Amino acid sequence: MVGLALLLVLAAGRDAAAGSAPATEVPGPASSSAPAAGSGTARVEVDAREAPRGILRVHLLLPVSAGPLTLVYPKWLPGRHGPAGPITNLAGPTFGAAGASVTWRRDDVDMYAFHLQIPPGVTSLAADFEVLTALRPDGLVNGLEAPRTATESLAILEWNQVVLYPADNNTDELRYQAQVRLPAGWKYATALRAQQTLPESVRFEPTSLTTLVDSTLIAGRYFESFELGGEPAVRLHVAADGPAALHLTPTVLEHYRRLVGEAQALFGATHYRHYDFLYVLTDQIMPDGLEHHESSDNRSPYRTFLDDDVRRAEANLLAHEYAHSWNGKYRRPVGLTTRNYQDPMRGELLWVYEGLTEYLGDVLAVRSGLLTTEEFQSELARNLAGMQSHSARRWRNLQDTVLAAQLLYVQPRDWAARLRRQEDFYHESALLWLEADNLIRRLSSGHRSLDEFCRRFFGGANSPPEVRPYDFSALVEALNAVQPYDWRQFWEERLSRHGADAPSEGLLQSGWRLQLDSTPSLMHRAHEADDHDLDLRFSLGFYVNDDATLSDVIPGSPADTAGLSPGDRLVAVNGRKWSRDELRDALAATAHGASRLTLLIERGDLYQSAELSYSGGQREPHLVRVAGTPDLLAQIARSRVPAKR
Repeated sequence: MVGLALLLVLAAGRDAAAGSAPATEVPGPASSSAPAAGSGTARVEVDAREAPRGILRVHLLLPVSAGPLTLVYPKWLPGRHGPAGPITNLAGPTFGAAGASVTWRRDDVDMYAFHLQIPPGVTSLAADFEVLTALRPDGLVNGLEAPRTATESLAILEWNQVVLYPADNNTDELRYQAQVRLPAGWKYATALRAQQTLPESVRFEPTSLTTLVDSTLIAGRYFESFELGGEPAVRLHVAADGPAALHLTPTVLEHYRRLVGEAQALFGATHYRHYDFLYVLTDQIMPDGLEHHESSDNRSPYRTFLDDDVRRAEANLLAHEYAHSWNGKYRRPVGLTTRNYQDPMRGELLWVYEGLTEYLGDVLAVRSGLLTTEEFQSELARNLAGMQSHSARRWRNLQDTVLAAQLLYVQPRDWAARLRRQEDFYHESALLWLEADNLIRRLSSGHRSLDEFCRRFFGGANSPPEVRPYDFSALVEALNAVQPYDWRQFWEERLSRHGADAPSEGLLQSGWRLQLDSTPSLMHRAHEADDHDLDLRFSLGFYVNDDATLSDVIPGSPADTAGLSPGDRLVAVNGRKWSRDELRDALAATAHGASRLTLLIERGDLYQSAELSYSGGQREPHLVRVAGTPDLLAQIARSRVPAKR
């Protein structure tokens, strides 16, 4: 096909010019070979031409030897922090060797394992199967079992979905060579390096299975790549559902270039040979981000660069995932450092892996200009106010949320603020890292900060991708090397505490306090635009989505007292047909004498009237200065890289 052949020639030239570095191996523990697992390189060939329909066709050739063989489908996925491998998407497989079929039996306990008997003299086993993904944006049919990964104009290829491997092996030591066939005319990007361009497909250099799974590929009909500088080189690749979304202004591009410089200044060293931001812009795939050593898989709404509110709400996504190259990929909690994708992960240090990264993502966003200082402050206010609305803190401490992460990621969002808690180890832990940052600044009289910890712990010398595991004691020791303090007690107390109040000490020590009032909040409104909802958590006590359904109900709020539930559908406000403006106007009236709102809701096949007692108008979160205190947030937000003249 001429179109794709031309594409692949251009792609090969782009790879050479863009410098997609040779795949690098990530060392790990020694492996024990499984019976019938042969030596050599496996080949995985993916036909993605029907990805927009939700179909990937896979042909896999595995080196084997005679005897019993157990093949497994990746289950525990790095960055997902749980057994999120989409096994229910696997259609097949069928196995064959030497022209004859090979029967298989699924394990009766481990649904991810397939048992086979390899005949004598066979050295290569073929597996053919399809991966079938959802055509719904969220894909949450069964937790993370069916995420949508393609639209009519773009696709995301996660290699863990299209491989099997012999059980009980170290994935660092298994060699795989990948090949993919894309729809005609589509461009692609990945951290893998192309070895050969064929008439209708591209073949990549052999690499370890670890590196393959760590190297997501994106492709699309509407595709653009941007040089972001840095040493080693960093690039941004954007695929979108339409050409208009690819327009990044020179100002926004400069902010991303500054992000690279600010991150390298923060950590002081890099642990990749190149880095590729992979960014898809679509409303048909759930927004998300997934970190890798030399790339990141980022997904945002179609209008991210067309609507400034949406851009603000998404501003820390790439900063967060980029920081993970250091925190999470290079330095990794020992409980998340597993030898393959079947060994369970333990997330007891996710408050570092994700919480510190969430904090650093906001810090890097403001230092690079992706957020203004005012927007940075507004985001912190929104995060604290959101954490304050979660009543489950009374019985469930922060440490339990990290231990239960694999459950929290896939549980429904309904009643999140009540007695359930969600992945609070992101925003709540970020507030604790802000407190730690300010404590270092105060104890050192402004001479040191969390920046020094980042350079010591995550920096070191430049290197290709590698994993350096750590435990809690190593973390405490590193913090003490920056600023002597009882850091063990500091973290143990905050992780184990119970109580109604979210951790506000960090903001107070920064010279700021939270205030809820009727003044419009920049980031509150930005996230409403991004999430397509009306966020009334801090007044009436609920979200209402664009389709009129209520999402979450805040404990003790007027909505809670009136008996409203997540999933209720709003029909009318004070006797008038529901709309965003109608609800905003009715809420505004409560600041000028009105003390009640009447909502007509649809619950199942019943219509019910709910009376909400409330006065005070709209309430949105802000930070206000604490008189007589230094503004440490301004110091934290200050750029570390001199501006270009």
